[in-house]
Amino acid sequence: MTAPRTIVIAGGGSAGWMTAAALSRFMKNFPADRAVKIILVESDEIGTIGVGEASIPLLGVFNALIGVEERDFIQRTQGTFKLGIEFHGWTRDGESYLHPFGNYGQSLDMTDFHHYWLRARAAGYSAPLDDFNLNTLLARSNRFALRDANPASPLSSIAYAYHFDAGLYARYLRSLAQGNGVERIEGRIVEVQQHAETGFLTGLKLASGQVVEGDFFVDCSGFRGLLIEETLKAGFTDWTGLLPCDSAVAVPSARTEPLLPYTRATARTAGWQWRIPLQHRTGNGYVYATSHISDDEAAATLLANLDGPALTDPRVIRFRTGRRTKAWVKNCVAIGLSAGFLEPLESTSIHLIQKGVTKLLTFMPSGTWSQTLVDEFNRQTTFDYEDVRDFLVLHYKANSREGQPFWDALRHNPVSDSLQARMDLFRDSGRVPVSDHELFKLTSWVAVMLNQGIVPRDYDPMADAIPLSTITGRLDQMRGVLARAALAQPTQAEFIARNCAAF
Repeated sequence: MTAPRTIVIAGGGSAGWMTAAALSRFMKNFPADRAVKIILVESDEIGTIGVGEASIPLLGVFNALIGVEERDFIQRTQGTFKLGIEFHGWTRDGESYLHPFGNYGQSLDMTDFHHYWLRARAAGYSAPLDDFNLNTLLARSNRFALRDANPASPLSSIAYAYHFDAGLYARYLRSLAQGNGVERIEGRIVEVQQHAETGFLTGLKLASGQVVEGDFFVDCSGFRGLLIEETLKAGFTDWTGLLPCDSAVAVPSARTEPLLPYTRATARTAGWQWRIPLQHRTGNGYVYATSHISDDEAAATLLANLDGPALTDPRVIRFRTGRRTKAWVKNCVAIGLSAGFLEPLESTSIHLIQKGVTKLLTFMPSGTWSQTLVDEFNRQTTFDYEDVRDFLVLHYKANSREGQPFWDALRHNPVSDSLQARMDLFRDSGRVPVSDHELFKLTSWVAVMLNQGIVPRDYDPMADAIPLSTITGRLDQMRGVLARAALAQPTQAEFIARNCAAF
């Protein structure tokens, strides 16, 4: 295969239009002899999964990469800002903690900040670790501020993501992509055509009889995997044994006050409930295992636990947790739900689309066909999904909801060797080895493990190099600076009203 001259994207939604926007942004200025035509095929007859979406901070990087200005994005998608995720009831009913973006404190010398806090705590210091995270302090009082680029400012430690309407985001990206030359074809795909000898895809036949030809294809057809699975038989690696939830029921509700600057994940009898605050409404859903609760019971539980009136009837979504065994087969790459699904507990759905798209840009074939290129793409995609999977499993493994069959089973469920080793290391010494390629960094692992009861027996002895009185003095000083900085900021509702209210 030579370099693609026509790239066909099968399916729209967030996955399809994120792909189209990114490819068109970086390929529109190719010289005439290497010009690439990008076509997206979607059908208005086929709905998308999109509900209120929550993201992680790296979405801001992607948006900037494709030319999306932050204020415009917030306004056009009815967006709000997100400082982290509140986990309510994952230890026991009535208790909650925040998994924040942004670091805990600042290192005092040779080791990570939390080791100094652990040393002070062992000597009787009582201030909680949360007091040293500005995101958490802001979230407690529903406040928000942008990050300050000045490293001397306490606001320089802020990191944030977004809540937004996924349908509006796809519409926004569609306009952007079409402005960059992407051709949209309306139609339902009824046949995928292949080369008789090589099996490479050659075209998509639509219900109208039109055939959309191409030499490289991106499957954004959702759970079905029309190209990657139904046609190319990529295979599926099932993870329901580790993450047994297989359904969700979703419903939007009216906006309520205050406008929270974080996502909420509340533990329920057979899964968990999400709450995503947007400017015009609140997105809600209950992710559950049908082996432990019926659809009707799940819907009733969700409706009974909304903060405002439901705006539509609940909608049930079925899924299977896992990943496509190969995300790239022949001349087809799967992006989004066609590549795999992991429940949105840590808001990684959009991020996995983003990772797929940016890898595709990095691994776009040119010249002669390279199977080693395909193999490396698949290896990295496998790592991305397994990386997120282990972090999600941690939440279930470390739960303290004793006496409930769903939660008891997950607490005693075996986990991957890598996750078990990381939990054991943290419990023994407070250490968390994190590689550059992993999505979740030190703050994330410390927040979830410590707050869900994996308490280190010891700390890094390098923390003993500083006198205890110096450590506690620095901690008190840091705590005061962060507390004052948080209280000086506006509420999220005030910030949005002044700066980026939706049209």
